[in-house]
Amino acid sequence: MVGGAEVAIKEITDRISSKEFEFDMITLQFNSKLPRFEKIGNVNVYRIGFTQKFPLKINKYIFPFIAFWKAFRLQRKKKYAGIWAMMANYAGFATVFFKMAYPKIPYLLTLQEGDPITYIKKRVRFVYPIFRQIFARADIIQTISNYLAGFARDMGYNGPLKIVPNGVDTALFSKEIPESELNALKEKLGKKADEKFIITTSRLVLKNAVDDVIKSLVFLPSNYRFLVLGVGPDMEMLKALAQKEGVEKRVSFLGQVNHSGMPKYLKVSDVFTRPSLSEGFGNSFVEAMAAEVPVVATPVGGIPDFLFDLQITPNKEPTGLFCNLRDPRDLAEKIERIIRDDALRARIIKNAKEMVMEKYDWVMIAKDMKDIFEGLKLKCLLPLTG
Repeated sequence: MVGGAEVAIKEITDRISSKEFEFDMITLQFNSKLPRFEKIGNVNVYRIGFTQKFPLKINKYIFPFIAFWKAFRLQRKKKYAGIWAMMANYAGFATVFFKMAYPKIPYLLTLQEGDPITYIKKRVRFVYPIFRQIFARADIIQTISNYLAGFARDMGYNGPLKIVPNGVDTALFSKEIPESELNALKEKLGKKADEKFIITTSRLVLKNAVDDVIKSLVFLPSNYRFLVLGVGPDMEMLKALAQKEGVEKRVSFLGQVNHSGMPKYLKVSDVFTRPSLSEGFGNSFVEAMAAEVPVVATPVGGIPDFLFDLQITPNKEPTGLFCNLRDPRDLAEKIERIIRDDALRARIIKNAKEMVMEKYDWVMIAKDMKDIFEGLKLKCLLPLTG
């Protein structure tokens, strides 16, 4: 299970020399088969939890306490110059405990939250005063979008705040793939000459509204098919929905596809969509843009930071189309428009790719994050994820 936060940690730390910064990460052990300690790239990974005794849900609740204890013990050996919490979640609570024990050690909080803020607040309502401390005790907060910057201020944080978005491995997603390889994939997927592929790369959860894409097929010609790359708890529900809507033969659930394999699936597709109910940023959208696949999305969370629709922002060159929230018919209309209007499609593809190459390459993002680390005079960092 890899999301935007995990990708960000890997992409950023891989691009910072171990001679400049040493990274240790404390995270929950989701799988008992994974080692307790492992070095991945430039990160020393320490996995904690009781996978043989307690279910995952209980492990999450005890994570803040055992993560703090692990950090406390490591601190006595390594003398960390700073601590980095990835998201204001279970890891954030552990960071608060660490900061209380070591108030002079600088604390960086990164906000990568993709869930609706109202949902986040409801989930922590019984520990809300402590939750606010995750923000209050931070020496600096870095967010991946203007939307999440607003969340930080709403939580009462008045300190330094930097917006550094997530990025794209542009070399991977924009590279040319041999026509023979693309044709082989089309044959494997059974793509006919007149068929159009709609694609999404999503965790199959409520917030990503994959159900709306399935429902939109009812309003689209029968030669439009939907490729679903991803897994999640909503898988069986979505399969049942496709059958109920009578479009099960037009929906292909392809499961988890790793990052290295994603570009070729994008490049055999005609439009990317994820009509999200909320997004902290939306890595998948900019990856599709880098692969020259036009995007249809909803104007929520951090998406308006990079997706510009002529009807909403006429002063900016278009980089995609927006559809209404929870409106499969409107989604279908926007998908068909972006496919049928050749001039608009070419304009969107060109603008979106240029924007991604100029602003969202991980090399530039890593440099901006390194500047933040150096600004805090951090020589060693302890990322926590939970």
